[in-house]
Amino acid sequence: MKSRPSWKKFAQRRCLVQTFLLDRPERRSKLGASPRKERDSRTASISIANRDIPPPNSTIQNLVTLFQRQGLDEVDLVALSGGHTIGMARCVTFKQRLYNQNGNNQPDSTLERGYYQELKTVCPRSGGDNNRSPLDLESPVWFDNTYYKLILWGKGLLTSDEKLLTGSLSSTMELVRACAEDEGQFFLQFARSMIEMGSIKPLIGFNGEVRKNCRHVN
Repeated sequence: MKSRPSWKKFAQRRCLVQTFLLDRPERRSKLGASPRKERDSRTASISIANRDIPPPNSTIQNLVTLFQRQGLDEVDLVALSGGHTIGMARCVTFKQRLYNQNGNNQPDSTLERGYYQELKTVCPRSGGDNNRSPLDLESPVWFDNTYYKLILWGKGLLTSDEKLLTGSLSSTMELVRACAEDEGQFFLQFARSMIEMGSIKPLIGFNGEVRKNCRHVN
């Protein structure tokens, strides 16, 4: 069972490392472990992926639950969501926010107005499902902490991004603010959470394979 620091300490938005990382010896030990070659599966399952990976319209409760099932916590959730600082999303993944967020044919009220208007030009009410928009509109090809700043400004693209701040969970709200304020600490936490994620049900022995090309089975 992971020890939990007090939320009061974190609410003061002190260094992420001091409050969440250095107090966690089990994570320090993993960081000190020898690197190993990860084994990949020889097959893929869309049903398992859909079951285990949060959908883009997730509530904060759904996000936390799905991460907890994999042994990850709120810190990992917010840090790994920062991977959205790079990449694109299809219109179909955020169309609901633009036209029918709460089943009332209205947009998501948390969207910044100018950003909302811009997104509508990319993602029309009808059609255009494969049109794409950057997850981080300010620096879509740079790995930085702009993703978190955009969430604070009402410019997070996916519902699952925005809910980290507006989902009524104080822990994720403060984590978003902390990552927005301190890029260096976000980098450190992202690295540690990637190690945590890489430890989920690793394939061992003769199961799977060490790929010569990460994109293809051998």
